[in-house]
Amino acid sequence: MAPSSVVTPSLVDEVSYAGDMTSDSDDALNWDGDDDASLARPAPVRREKIAAETPAPVVADRVERPSQHAVPLGDDRAEEEDERAPLSTAMLLTTGVVGGVYLLYSIGWVVGGLRLKPLANFFVADEMFVPWFVLAVAAPALWFLATWVLTRGRASWVRASLLLLGVVLLVPWPFVTVGVIGA
Repeated sequence: MAPSSVVTPSLVDEVSYAGDMTSDSDDALNWDGDDDASLARPAPVRREKIAAETPAPVVADRVERPSQHAVPLGDDRAEEEDERAPLSTAMLLTTGVVGGVYLLYSIGWVVGGLRLKPLANFFVADEMFVPWFVLAVAAPALWFLATWVLTRGRASWVRASLLLLGVVLLVPWPFVTVGVIGA
């Protein structure tokens, strides 16, 4: 008897651990349907292109109705926000560190101002002390907010220099001079 040339299938040959997956290593970085053109976001339309496509108004005796190409006023602001670049890593770190310093400054103004309140009562009434105390505590947060809003379209170095200027100007002097314990 000659050896048989028929191979019997084993149970392992019929089991597929990968299922319908391919062996392409780039498949792990993509989702099914990523290349679907219907899901692609349309490119933003520039104002110059809209102006070129919009026909010139015709002077007539009747009132013109807005054309179909008219752009609502709110779209310009949304378009400008899309064009703005995100913060760089260095600017993000600078903003976070300076924001933390401003938070500590607010706490320093609270602690230092409460330590000076008994001494201040000799010179001014509470009605004069409390509003300025509240303003001193809120000053670091107000400086941060004003710098953030007013330097929105400016270069990063302008924003960073104004934030660092606030670090120098808003030092809680009552806390620095008297401290927590007092002299």
